[in-house]
Amino acid sequence: MREIIIPIESVNLIEFFGVNDENLEQIRKSFPELKLVARGNEIKAVGEEQPLNEFKDKINLLIDHFHKYGGLNESTLKLLLTKENGEAVVAQQTTNDVLVYGQNGLLVRAKSMNQRKLVESSEKNDIVFAIGPAGTGKTYTAVALAVRALKNREIKRIILCRPAVEAGENLGFLPGDLKEKIDPYLRPLYDALFDMMAGEKVKSYIENGIIEVAPLAFMRGRTLDNAFVILDEAQNATESQLKMFLTRMGPSAKFIVTGDITQIDLPRQQPSGLIQAMNILKEVKGIDFIYLDATDVVRHKLVRQIITAYDNDKK
Repeated sequence: MREIIIPIESVNLIEFFGVNDENLEQIRKSFPELKLVARGNEIKAVGEEQPLNEFKDKINLLIDHFHKYGGLNESTLKLLLTKENGEAVVAQQTTNDVLVYGQNGLLVRAKSMNQRKLVESSEKNDIVFAIGPAGTGKTYTAVALAVRALKNREIKRIILCRPAVEAGENLGFLPGDLKEKIDPYLRPLYDALFDMMAGEKVKSYIENGIIEVAPLAFMRGRTLDNAFVILDEAQNATESQLKMFLTRMGPSAKFIVTGDITQIDLPRQQPSGLIQAMNILKEVKGIDFIYLDATDVVRHKLVRQIITAYDNDKK
């Protein structure tokens, strides 16, 4: 007889073991020759060598699946436990275009042609610019790609930043500590994260530096590696700021830059770095530009009509 202890880390134990330990009971039924005891964030198994090895493989498979898909329902659990190729069966049953399994059953996926282009481009290029008006899902899709990469352990951290242009990068006059000063500018990024991950996990990741949300000015002098980095509202970055940001890129990083060139809040005499980058970097291999428009709007139907009306007026 032998004993092994397997840590169950970075998962919600109630969701993993199930309500009233329903999932744990299913696991016990699949390994009747083993004695299984779950205590805290680990599970102890006692038994013979062969079933212990099989159990270890299966429990690690369940943990990986939970990390990747954010949950473990009854039917999936049975497939993973009983089928020799259960992982392949589950993957085949999973809709290919789902980027992230979010909170409360939310399936986060690309919902338009250009959003799908953004997803495909990010898989082929290390820097992608997503340019389009409000409501086209460019930021939300970018955050989903980052969360997916983190869950798949393709990267070690997510870095989300925005230029705090309304305060001229000088936040001193605002009330509160530094976090309270910059949070209003970064709120849309937080909202996307909380849609896709449990609130406690997001807070834990932020506290541990796995997720970092910061103003663009905080990127100066750093090298960003093993990370998925998103610069949002890039139309409000100056040429020097955008150049500074892009040159922070480490050898194992992925960058997505999002912006809306119709909503530039910089002073009139200050050109947008995003518009300049569209011209300067358009021929650089490994950098791609995806343009979204009113047909990609996923907010209220009136948003699409508002964008179209403004476009027509400008013409």
